[in-house]
Amino acid sequence: MHSFDAEAIPAPYQCPVTATMQVIGGKWKIIILWAVTNGVNRFGALQRAIPGITKKMLTSELRALESAGLIDRKIFPVMPPKVEYSVTPLGETLRPVLNMMGEWGRQHVLTENVDSPASRPTRTAVESPEQSGPQLRT
Repeated sequence: MHSFDAEAIPAPYQCPVTATMQVIGGKWKIIILWAVTNGVNRFGALQRAIPGITKKMLTSELRALESAGLIDRKIFPVMPPKVEYSVTPLGETLRPVLNMMGEWGRQHVLTENVDSPASRPTRTAVESPEQSGPQLRT
């Protein structure tokens, strides 16, 4: 089992939340981990499940998660090569956190409840043909 030495984490990161974010933070890692814990275990399937991620970034983030001991990579000796990813026991310890994040998102972001911040009008940048540059629209 992989463990992290708290003394190896630089002093500014001694906060447990900051230390956790050092391992799973960034734009893609938590999304990749969520997908793998929910059975998306092939590279192509992960790329389709995570819109906007490039092959290079997916490869990099999978390697980082593997290096951190959160996922395993199994290579099958077939042609064409087949690789499957799975969650390690250490990665499984994050499942309750991922589930709670998912539930929070369902309740507070993806809901159509008019009282939620997610249902309030947001400002988005749109191109205006008569002006040179994005305009904010509410």
